[in-house]
Amino acid sequence: MKILTFIIVLASLISCQNKSKTLYQNSDFSIYPNKVTQGPFVAEVQPDGSITSNYKSPSNQPPQRTIEIKFSINQKDNELPFATNHQIVVKPKNGQYTTPLITFGKQFIDKEPGTHEALESDISMTVKLDMNPVFQSFEKDGYYQDLNGHKIYKEDFKGVFLAGNITPLNFDFENLQENVQLKDSNNDHIYELTIDINTFDPDRYVKPQWKLSKDISNYPQLKSDHQLIEALYNMALEETVLLSEQDGTFRTGAKWSGVWTRDVSYSIVLGMGMVDIQRAKKSLLKKTNRNRIIQDTGSGGAWPVSSDRTTWAMAAWEIYLISGDPLWLDYCYQVISNSVEDDRIVVFNPDYGLYRGESSFLDWRIQTYPRWMDNVDIYSSMNLGTNLVHYRTLHILSKMAELQKQTVQAEKYAQWAAQLKEAINQHFWNEEKGYYSQYLYGRNFTYHSPKSEALGESFSVLFDVADDRKASVIENTPVLTWGIPCVYPQIPDIRPYHNNGIWPFVQSFWNMSAAKAANETALEHGLSALYRASAMFLTNKENMVAENGDFITALNSDRQLWSVAGNLGMVYKILFGIQFTPDNKITFSPFIPQSYRGEMQLSNLKIRNKEFTITINGYGNQIKTFILDGKESALHEVSLVGKAKHTIEIEMANKTIGGRINLVHNKFHLNTPQAHIQKNTLIWNKIDGAQAYEIFKNGQPLETSKENYIDQLITNAEYTIRAIDKQGDMSFLSEPVLYSPELIRTNIKPFTKDKGLTVDASPKNFIEVSKTKNRTLEWTTSITEPGHYKLYFEYANGNGPWNTDNKCAIRTLWINNTKVAPIIMAQRGLNEWANIGHSNIIDVQLKKSKNTFKISFEPENENMNFDNNKALIGNMCMIKTE
Repeated sequence: MKILTFIIVLASLISCQNKSKTLYQNSDFSIYPNKVTQGPFVAEVQPDGSITSNYKSPSNQPPQRTIEIKFSINQKDNELPFATNHQIVVKPKNGQYTTPLITFGKQFIDKEPGTHEALESDISMTVKLDMNPVFQSFEKDGYYQDLNGHKIYKEDFKGVFLAGNITPLNFDFENLQENVQLKDSNNDHIYELTIDINTFDPDRYVKPQWKLSKDISNYPQLKSDHQLIEALYNMALEETVLLSEQDGTFRTGAKWSGVWTRDVSYSIVLGMGMVDIQRAKKSLLKKTNRNRIIQDTGSGGAWPVSSDRTTWAMAAWEIYLISGDPLWLDYCYQVISNSVEDDRIVVFNPDYGLYRGESSFLDWRIQTYPRWMDNVDIYSSMNLGTNLVHYRTLHILSKMAELQKQTVQAEKYAQWAAQLKEAINQHFWNEEKGYYSQYLYGRNFTYHSPKSEALGESFSVLFDVADDRKASVIENTPVLTWGIPCVYPQIPDIRPYHNNGIWPFVQSFWNMSAAKAANETALEHGLSALYRASAMFLTNKENMVAENGDFITALNSDRQLWSVAGNLGMVYKILFGIQFTPDNKITFSPFIPQSYRGEMQLSNLKIRNKEFTITINGYGNQIKTFILDGKESALHEVSLVGKAKHTIEIEMANKTIGGRINLVHNKFHLNTPQAHIQKNTLIWNKIDGAQAYEIFKNGQPLETSKENYIDQLITNAEYTIRAIDKQGDMSFLSEPVLYSPELIRTNIKPFTKDKGLTVDASPKNFIEVSKTKNRTLEWTTSITEPGHYKLYFEYANGNGPWNTDNKCAIRTLWINNTKVAPIIMAQRGLNEWANIGHSNIIDVQLKKSKNTFKISFEPENENMNFDNNKALIGNMCMIKTE
């Protein structure tokens, strides 16, 4: 009896020691085998496998009486200067409050006392707005010119909306809904809205407990010495069940119905392909049309402004490697090759050897780009992560062609991939920082944004583009205690989402790249970032705040598909090191940080006609012994051919690897200067915190100055500047300005047959192009001075809003019977056919005397809507360059 008692006590002591062992610790939180602590907050695994959490968001402190609001015409930030708002002191009576009458465009600052008092809950607030100055401009000029210099025509006025910093308001201008639209009830141009503010929002609170309530027995089962990892894995499986729709597809998140191309694709790569391959297949099949990949709704009308649809190829390849299905391979090869060939014509920039388009997944314009960049500017930019997606796609397509015995095509795509890899390393590598730059951007000339971009940095390592720079990327890219931020440093005065945000799925790819680069420190830090968040929030949130690790951001969702997949992927892809090969094998290369050592077992893993039970002991990234079905094997792989049940026992070599990370404090870079020209002097506003200003002319550094002006400008030259702080970090570049451009304008309307419009619009001398009207336009222009020109078209596209939908208009430009480039005319506002923008700028070489021009609709110009590919075109504009 005494012996038995001793054994029980000893076992209890060992268990307590294991639970108290620290897996990871930094200045903000600690990870233990059975819990996470963060200041006063504790998330803990209970004996029944459930998890409890007492986490409370710091954002739920009672708001003050002083709130900030702003008005918006047509869902754009166009009333007051950026980050300048009306300040209202809300002092309700009987739960109701009416604001003073505020004049649109004139900042109102309330002088009422009590500005710092706590605001009561559930207040009915009536906002009153005087829009007479706007309507007076409509009557006098036909348009109102906003503070950005944009003309809002009377015909384009769709309403005025309210934004603010109090629940349920926000400052996401491009996503303002009808419930915040003000109304003019008696046509006196005094607009009003009554809305309940400071209301209870359950999304701002964490439930106290998660307990398994769904059947997860069909999925791979995990047993671990670390109860926290096991419980979070089970939570991810349950959320997988909740994300499984009746139609056999994956839902995108608790708040997001349907299948989204990049979301489901990244999720499949991270682990969902192993969890439910049939559902993964069906989800991907829903994202094709015309044997091409669908680009989801995105900035300016989706593709080609958003151009990362080939994430689909990564997921399709993962499914093929897992399934070995030759019919799937054949279908996917056709879909991917068709998409790649279209991208090569419309998205590829031959001058740089890079692909244009928006940052992959970072598709909320003001969260990633300077505010002056419109959707055509974003199309013309070249992003690190998006280019790495294209590189991976070309590499996959080459492998698919090899398996299809298409040698010529395999060599072509392999060559394209090699050339793209070289271009990425040439144009994005930042030698000073030791990692890659975020993107190239500009107007007539191209400039670097030297910020880091986490997804792109991860892909550079995972896809072997970084080569011998792998270690440098992982060691030098900035990370925070809470994880790796999407970008660094942050844009000031933007609510956390992509900017000042950490996304678990990106963190998961970063962890995979850290494992590949053999950086144990980075991996340990990255795993802890994921486990802290999912434990404290009791769900796999879409994102969190980089500044403080909280979950209240501009927009967030529980059980986001790719966050769930990231949690599962850490088990499959890192801790068990599972990969698949084109020659029908499953391989194992585990990486277990020393602090995570112990025994783990993954059972019920079903791949094709095989079932696996894998047990791992120890730590490190080197296997000491690999025992397959009772026999030691020097090969750490198993054939997937045939039907069998396999038992695998892996003993790690217990070697510490180490490594270092660039752990920094979160930082916001300086505000973006605004520059303009007076006579022959470039002038810009002084930026708080700026130690100097770097001035560029025609894409090249001109000088660095402490002054906020420069004179003696050169005609037909483009100028832009950026502010530099005392640490050497830089703001975004100011919107480029041209000095005294000699503009050659040619109106297209005289050369058209069908001059009628099917939309209400005020622009004079504009003509409509669509799939049925003016499919081809031809004209001749005489040039007195031959040489190099910058060319663009004035256009209008009111088919959709700035931030979503799929009706970007695309055409092809021909000069002197030679195909030159695509013409991109992104959406500029729903039904705003008088809102005039500029197409992408095209470099052309013109001869003296007559040059023939043609605009045509070609097969590769199909957009993602297929039916509506329409725009209004006015003038062709050309500027002679040096």
